Amino acid sequence: MARINLDHIRHAYSAKARAAGDFALKEVHHEWDDGGAYALLGPSGCGKTTLLNIISGLLHPSDGSIQFDGVDVTNLPTQARNIAQVFQFPVVYDTMSVFDNLAFPLRNRHVAEAEVNRRVTEILEMIGLSDMAHKRAQGLTADLKQKISLGRGLVRSDVNAILFDEPLTVIDPHMKWVLRSQLKQLHRRSGFTMVYVTHDQTEALTFADKVVVMYDGEIVQIGTPAELFERPSHTFVGYFIGSPGMNVLPAKVLGSHAVIGDQSVALPGQPKLSGESRIELGIRPEFIRLGREGMPVTISKVEDIGRQKIVRATFCGHALSVVLSEDEEVPSDAGITFVPDGIGIFADSWRVGMEG
Repeated sequence: MARINLDHIRHAYSAKARAAGDFALKEVHHEWDDGGAYALLGPSGCGKTTLLNIISGLLHPSDGSIQFDGVDVTNLPTQARNIAQVFQFPVVYDTMSVFDNLAFPLRNRHVAEAEVNRRVTEILEMIGLSDMAHKRAQGLTADLKQKISLGRGLVRSDVNAILFDEPLTVIDPHMKWVLRSQLKQLHRRSGFTMVYVTHDQTEALTFADKVVVMYDGEIVQIGTPAELFERPSHTFVGYFIGSPGMNVLPAKVLGSHAVIGDQSVALPGQPKLSGESRIELGIRPEFIRLGREGMPVTISKVEDIGRQKIVRATFCGHALSVVLSEDEEVPSDAGITFVPDGIGIFADSWRVGMEG
């Protein structure tokens, strides 16, 4: 296992890159703990796979350096970094049996055959392929081949880190849930440093101890699932995490109040502002109360999704979502109040602190 230091890493796919907008990966300067389970989460094109490939050695960064446990590995090839990587699409040896596919990285390192048998048998049981151990990989379905690829990434016990690049894309929904749970259990038992790339918030929040949210080539927040939900540091985090995402409303701030349209909202403190050009109030649908009193809203639709209701409304000319429990009444003449501790003020998309 290894502590991973990303020291002012940047990357551009053009040698002529100069401005920040020319870089696919803007400056990343973070330390990830030895034995941590991290998820790189963000939409397509945000830089998460670029960052993963820099860690693995498949890409050399344009700027900066990478250390594993304090040792600079920036110029080392992939094979010298002692990592395992599982890709989005399965990479298996069709002419080998399932057992031999998993055994290959161990035998390639001259591990004793008794240990090979023990380790491969353990992983086969974990990924549910014990009954296919001696079947050739050729002709297996894509999801079974991806399970083999996952197993081969997990079979070594001496790696610095295991890197997963959207490994469950071709897996059916039920098996995704099973494998995510098994990966989490394996991490707790083994203590491997694991980095998992995904655009699926459910995968990220289920798997990771810390989620690394990426947007437009940079890391906008690293936190636990609870931290990302309760205190998003950027409006993108608020929008991307949660279903539905955070409501973001244009606002003016007057002391310890925010003004939205013709309504004034009391804040839990006075925001620390210094002349930013765009001020917004963010509040999650779960932190809005709907009743017969409060600020007026116009309800356009109520979505009943079982244990919850999602109310779609308009507030001061802006779309607003409110989450209610399944037994809460939706009044025809409705008003809303905001839970003060659930309010965030964002200046040019970044959360600002509050005094008092």
